[in-house]
Amino acid sequence: MGSQTGTLWRVSTFGESHGPGLGVIIDGCPPGLPLDLDAVQADLDRRRPGQSKLTTPRKEADRAELLSGVFEGKTTGTPIGLLIRNQDAKSDKYLPLKDLYRPGHADFTYHAKYGHRDWRGGGRSSARETAARVAAAAVARQWLAAKFGVEVVAWVDTVGEIEATVDSASVDRAAVDAHPTRCPDPEAAAAMEAEIKAARLAKDTIGGTVRAVARGLPPGWGEPVFDRLEADLAKACLSLPACKGFEVGSGFAGARMRGSAHNDPFVPDGEGGVITTSNHAGGVLGGISTGMPVEIRCAFKPVATHFQPQQTVTVTGEATDFAATGRHDPCVLPRAAPLVEAAMLLVLADHALRQLALDAGAL
Repeated sequence: MGSQTGTLWRVSTFGESHGPGLGVIIDGCPPGLPLDLDAVQADLDRRRPGQSKLTTPRKEADRAELLSGVFEGKTTGTPIGLLIRNQDAKSDKYLPLKDLYRPGHADFTYHAKYGHRDWRGGGRSSARETAARVAAAAVARQWLAAKFGVEVVAWVDTVGEIEATVDSASVDRAAVDAHPTRCPDPEAAAAMEAEIKAARLAKDTIGGTVRAVARGLPPGWGEPVFDRLEADLAKACLSLPACKGFEVGSGFAGARMRGSAHNDPFVPDGEGGVITTSNHAGGVLGGISTGMPVEIRCAFKPVATHFQPQQTVTVTGEATDFAATGRHDPCVLPRAAPLVEAAMLLVLADHALRQLALDAGAL
């Protein structure tokens, strides 16, 4: 089962949505990092359920327990273990659904693969698993900032047909968190909130997109061919639950441009290096960072659990109808922004270590 990621910054997650808890093992974090556990908790708080009226009412504190890898406030270079206990799982709500396949969920595919599945909230396929990734990425965030000055910010770009106008060069986390939609465009945020509430009243759900930018990367991170920086970013983002699309830089819009308009001209940066006058490449050329901000966008489908009648089949192949019950997000976007940040941070930490190893002659 694919529960590990990374080459040198290696992350393994474990746990299920309705089990005792979730956790992560981080292998490869360098020693000597003063680890701020309050900052780790702040990242988890941005992802946790029950944080606003736009999210699931499930109440989880998502308190991270440090198990290993830190002594006297600093990382030791040994595996860092973090545990997050489940406290508000209500598995009985899934009893009426345990013998059928919910459309849009992984019930059928997990059963097809393993012949046995955890029907309590989707088990490993639940978005609750991402709490472990966010915890690992919170450690990566601190190391990347301390070592290189790298900053990663994600925000909600669209909900349904509503699109925000945001300056990726200056947007910051405070502006993103100023509204429960996590959209830093106040006018668009108000419209998004109304759209999400309308979907909930209609017993339905709605999707959208998240944009993210990584600032402060030096040129040179990434690998040729199979381990291109954007390829690893795409894999990390598309491994997030409900993520169905990925773009870097101009993305699909670039397919409608001429090469003469799409190329980013190089100019001196005035400090002995180079920059580009535009950033259609999204900060990556040939799979390697250019030193410009790395910009991505991820598309998230509508949450699969809505509350209108649906048609499906039972595990024995009999046609049936059902209507879902329980506690679910009407829109994943407000909680997806921290997930996209986490995906970027884990990939960037791994490629940073790979570049450091190459520079030291270890690769």
